[in-house]
Amino acid sequence: MGHYNHHKTLEHGSQVVPCSDMCGTVEKLGPDNGNCGLKEGDRVMAIFNQTHLKGQIVEKDMASGLGFPLPGVLTQYRVFPTYGLVRVPDYLTDEEAASLPIAALTAWMALNTFQPIGQPLSGKGKVVLLQGTGGVSISGLQIAKALGLTTIVTSSSDTKLDRARKLGADHTINYKTTPEWQDKVLELTGGRGADVIFEIGGAQTLEKSFSCVAFGGLISCIGYLSGKEDAPGLRINTSVLALRRNVTLKGILNGPKDRFEEMLAFYDSKQIHPVIDRVFEFEEANDALKYLFSGSHFGKVVVKVP
Repeated sequence: MGHYNHHKTLEHGSQVVPCSDMCGTVEKLGPDNGNCGLKEGDRVMAIFNQTHLKGQIVEKDMASGLGFPLPGVLTQYRVFPTYGLVRVPDYLTDEEAASLPIAALTAWMALNTFQPIGQPLSGKGKVVLLQGTGGVSISGLQIAKALGLTTIVTSSSDTKLDRARKLGADHTINYKTTPEWQDKVLELTGGRGADVIFEIGGAQTLEKSFSCVAFGGLISCIGYLSGKEDAPGLRINTSVLALRRNVTLKGILNGPKDRFEEMLAFYDSKQIHPVIDRVFEFEEANDALKYLFSGSHFGKVVVKVP
């Protein structure tokens, strides 16, 4: 809440309408949108960076982010460009669809950013390490299992790890009782390490991720929940860490529209239902934000707009 400000476009200024992912219904189309592929009454989701339609994100796209710097979606009505909307698969509820544009697409890109469209990472021989049980990691767990990948989930809560196992996690590690969790990852993988790591912790987890990633593997940097600055003391330079196991370190800033549509087709084919921890009423939005910030959730938190 206010800490995710790694780019100048995310610097906080005046008041802004919060929240970035949504599901809504098209009430009216503008006069020049007759051939946009949408019609009134369609259920739609919005892409996060409204101008990021394909390929790698560029700096200008950062200025089109919903929730900041653009007004967000915690509102009953909002005007969108039609290119910033994607139709909702019929099998999803509104609450489930609203859970996908940020967390699920970030997870999809964390796994597949270097994969050609239509050829996602697959196979039990590939190991994915997912840090925590928030929206991105739980989405990643569901996607990885549907792709047939082997999964390892970390958390400080045995209760959450039990829920992760019920969702199909192959291995779980409590990082409070196993602080050197990187060694456990290597043990579970026969010394090989994880092919893809969802790096969400930041300062207190990145070096450990470098220690347990597979040779030639991918560390997808998604967040920095444990802080932005490394603790003082003896540290190995990032270049050395990357070279040690020939690692690719990639920042993940959500994804483009064409990869979102690719992901939705996959979700539809596998009938994946996002994990929703709790649904709040519109009048409870402040409570929803506080609950999210507490870290108590498992999966996604939804605010229902009347």
